[in-house]
Amino acid sequence: MSVRKPSLRHKVMLGTAAAAVLVAAYAGIPRHADLRTFDPAEMARLETAMWRDYYDKRYAALFYHLYASTRTQFGFSPLTSLHIALSAAEAARTFQPTHSRQEANAALPALVAYYRDFATAAPVAFDVEEAARFELDWWQARREAVGPRDYGLTIARVAALTYGKSADDADIRQFGIARAEAMAYRDARGEGITEADWAAIATQLAGAYRSLKVSVLR
Repeated sequence: MSVRKPSLRHKVMLGTAAAAVLVAAYAGIPRHADLRTFDPAEMARLETAMWRDYYDKRYAALFYHLYASTRTQFGFSPLTSLHIALSAAEAARTFQPTHSRQEANAALPALVAYYRDFATAAPVAFDVEEAARFELDWWQARREAVGPRDYGLTIARVAALTYGKSADDADIRQFGIARAEAMAYRDARGEGITEADWAAIATQLAGAYRSLKVSVLR
């Protein structure tokens, strides 16, 4: 009795199925993600890129840089990084065309989903809905002529909540204010922003993230 050899088509199908299983397994394998493992300089580079994507409305590029930041800086699995990036990009896309706090609330569900994933890598448990509300608060405050030192304190509250620190921690406050001042610098340049300006923003952000790193490792 002869044994029929698999056809080339059958071999290709089997190979494709096996590859798909391996990719799915790799993407879904749990990683030991940790929000404290970021490199300040790389976070600054990625965040600068994200800001550029946002203002240019390049949402595909924004998604890519969001994915890269969560995957490479915090160690989330590819699948979780994908979900985080989708939530963050959706929140930004939803918020951008709004004109009031009431309209801006449409971005809250995506922000809650974002922080729910982030919470799995936080050093302590935190209220994801509270973090999402604080995040949206400072997004909106920038549109209401609130000074960077003021909404910078809200940024610091988000970081304090996320990392289980006091909002009065000097390095956490420095992080929030420095990050806000980098945003204010970008806003002041408007449509005339240059490559040199973006480089200055990256430098400001690197300093902000160095302050955060000092605090979260203490």
